[in-house]
Amino acid sequence: MQLNHYNTNFNKKTFPITLVCDNVTNAPNIGSLFRIADAFGIEKLILCGKNIQLGRKMAKTSRATEKVVNFEISDSALPIVEALKSKGNQIIALEITKTSTAIHETLFSNKNPIAIVIGDENFGVSQSILNLSDSVIHINMFGQNSSMNVVQATNIALYEITKQLQ
Repeated sequence: MQLNHYNTNFNKKTFPITLVCDNVTNAPNIGSLFRIADAFGIEKLILCGKNIQLGRKMAKTSRATEKVVNFEISDSALPIVEALKSKGNQIIALEITKTSTAIHETLFSNKNPIAIVIGDENFGVSQSILNLSDSVIHINMFGQNSSMNVVQATNIALYEITKQLQ
């Protein structure tokens, strides 16, 4: 028998992870980020950028998880990341760069809280935030495309990180 929302026996858990979204503005992507923030038990979702809208399109995708996920909205990701770093968070950017490390080769530690920074749907994580990051990780890809949807990449990253932190 297939399980539903009422008969699953998943243990609720919150991980010391903050997801910082650097100019992710597409409403369905934002809605999906709320859903995965809830699904992976992250501590906080921070949506950064001008014109972040939490309207009907976002709500349709989020399936009401915006009501249970701790979140905030900020105009800019840089001061948020600087503040998190000053509080001892490990800053991990999810971005493909010349020096990034494959996620499956990265060991994640729960000694300090983790701030994962994901980037703009077109331009990725800003260079100023990459410069502040303690590590930059990427997901190996084997096709012709050089990137994947920001939500899909975040799903993969949160799965790997929470798997290691359990």
